[in-house]
Amino acid sequence: MARSTDKSSATKEPGRLKQMWQVFRMTRRYDSNAVWFMALGFLLPIAASIGLGLWLAGDNGLTLALWIIAGVLGGVLIALIILGRRAERAAYSQIEGQPGAVGAVLRSSLRRGWVGSEMPVSVNGKTQDAIYRAVGRGGVVLISEGPLSRTGRMLEEEKRKVARVLPNVPVTLVSVGDDDDAVALHKLARRLTRIKPMLTKAEVLAVNNRLSSLGNQLPIPKGVDPFKARPQRGR
Repeated sequence: MARSTDKSSATKEPGRLKQMWQVFRMTRRYDSNAVWFMALGFLLPIAASIGLGLWLAGDNGLTLALWIIAGVLGGVLIALIILGRRAERAAYSQIEGQPGAVGAVLRSSLRRGWVGSEMPVSVNGKTQDAIYRAVGRGGVVLISEGPLSRTGRMLEEEKRKVARVLPNVPVTLVSVGDDDDAVALHKLARRLTRIKPMLTKAEVLAVNNRLSSLGNQLPIPKGVDPFKARPQRGR
């Protein structure tokens, strides 16, 4: 009985191709341009490989075939990269504007060398505006979730707290919301990597440990996971 149960549970798990198809359908539903970008990314390497093959291979059919195969493989790789990025953007578009969306990005999409928590360091209980913190080579980054007109004071207060503990560490303020100079949710992780490196890896670890030792006593629920968010069905 145990073996049959294991087999039945294993068969219920979708395979890699089925997962990719599900991701493609979700992305196409929320981003109609994704199909065209993927098609372009797939066809351009093939066209380039055929052109190079005809130019370099001459009358050698085998060399031309190898060039075409290389183009197809390159096209598939580029199409999958485009799908991954557009799928991530589509997933975040479903939770953009919701409380905890920034925390979901900090948990799942931070680049190497950055440390962030899905738990905010400050929250306005009435408006649900929140301030999050990330630490990396660029120093300490405080990220506001909500209109800057409401979160501006919260950002400055958190900046003063960090400056008292770490006076020599640069602090960058980033806003995620509907303001003109705000950063879009799907571009947040990329925005952090553009900050000029100021700290070494050892200093990043020391700064993060120092800030973590201060603790956070706020009873705050966890942020939403964009990759577990269910698409809304059309009525």
